[in-house]
Amino acid sequence: MDRTITATQANQGFSELLRDVQDGASFVVLSRGRAVARVIPVGDKDQPQKLDALLRFVEDQPQRMAGAWSREDLYSR
Repeated sequence: MDRTITATQANQGFSELLRDVQDGASFVVLSRGRAVARVIPVGDKDQPQKLDALLRFVEDQPQRMAGAWSREDLYSR
C-alpha cells in the first residue's frame, strides 16, 4: 500500500524517501492536496503483469467511431 506524503516532505526528505523506496516502500506525492506522482521501486515485479492486463482489456474493447474531428472542434468553446 502506498504511503502518502506532501511534495514539501518529499523534497525535504528525498534521500530518506529513496532509501525507503529501495527497501520496497511506495509513495503517493500530494501537491496542494492532490495526488501528482507515485514513487515506486524500479524493480516492481507487478508492473509488467499490470501492463499486460491493461493491454488485454483495451484490445477487447469495441472500436467506437467518434466521427471526424478538427483542431477547431477540439479547442473551440
